Amino acid sequence: MRPAFNFFGVVIALLVAQIALAGPLTTVYKTPNCGCCVKWVEYLQKEGFEVKAVNRDDLAPIKQRAGVPPAMAACHTALVDGYVIEGHVPAQAIRKLLRERPDTLGLAVPGMPANSPGMGEMDGKLDTFTLEGKLYSKD
Repeated sequence: MRPAFNFFGVVIALLVAQIALAGPLTTVYKTPNCGCCVKWVEYLQKEGFEVKAVNRDDLAPIKQRAGVPPAMAACHTALVDGYVIEGHVPAQAIRKLLRERPDTLGLAVPGMPANSPGMGEMDGKLDTFTLEGKLYSKD
């Protein structure tokens, strides 16, 4: 009986580890027909994030409730573990945010830069800002 017990213990430990690695749910609010938003969702999923995409015809009320300043706005808004993620923010910047837990509303990549995930190839020159406008990372 002991080998079976050990096997099930290992399986349970692996399942718990997988859930822990997935991290918190990321809810992405996007318009139904935005292809780059779909690509960003797919990118986050490939990076190991659990993502729920919610289609809305009008994102303005969501952005306003989330506190996204107009200067930081982009094509989609995400919520993850108490933070707002605006636009094509790289996964590594989100991981850093969740790990360090800085005093900020969230992160943004304003507009739709061609060198951002979901838009094109990252080149190490993408600026990610806090929603308060401070440079947070360069990816």
